[in-house]
Amino acid sequence: MCSASRGDLTARARIRDAAIECFGQQGFGVSVRAIAKHAGVSAGLVIHHFGSKEKLREACDDHVIQLIRETKTETLTSHDSQTFLHQIAEVEEYAGILAYLVRALQTGGKLLQVLYERTLTDAEEYLAKGVEEGVIRPSRDPAKRARWLAGAGLGSILLLITLQEREPGEDIDFRRIMREWSEEMILPALETYTEGLLTERTMLDAYLLYISDPPEGES
Repeated sequence: MCSASRGDLTARARIRDAAIECFGQQGFGVSVRAIAKHAGVSAGLVIHHFGSKEKLREACDDHVIQLIRETKTETLTSHDSQTFLHQIAEVEEYAGILAYLVRALQTGGKLLQVLYERTLTDAEEYLAKGVEEGVIRPSRDPAKRARWLAGAGLGSILLLITLQEREPGEDIDFRRIMREWSEEMILPALETYTEGLLTERTMLDAYLLYISDPPEGES
């Protein structure tokens, strides 16, 4: 198979980015024709580059996961506060990625399971890199911590979206959602992650003893 030309790569990226936007705003039932129109290309060119709508979504999944991995790794391994502050200033730019993830969660199914598990694997990896850099505390169970953090973050965003009052059929303003989420959640999240919540180890120590020696019949 010959290498794609620069023009082909540019067209492919444009179609992929248009698909992420369309899937995010309209759901995964959106047609190839609508995606093509948004990208400014023909439906035939979409199929030429991706083969099918399913393959196009897989390419979108790959790109979304890559962007999340790169952004999280940069943030969680840096000792420079400006890295984090720059991302906060640009938070609305991640609205398209959020929209895509939300639609995937709402749609469910096998594709979501694959996407979510890949996201969790990446989360565990970039958290481990943060531990290596000395900016994140080690965990007794890194995989479970990654799963809890992902669930807590996505859950808070989904709740905010669900509580929004919209007219039937009205598009979700994901840029506004990202802005409101950052204003409401970043401070308490950073407080909790940095300073902790509990002032003593009573519950943690009790639970560690419990899981090492559970009552008879509960093992």
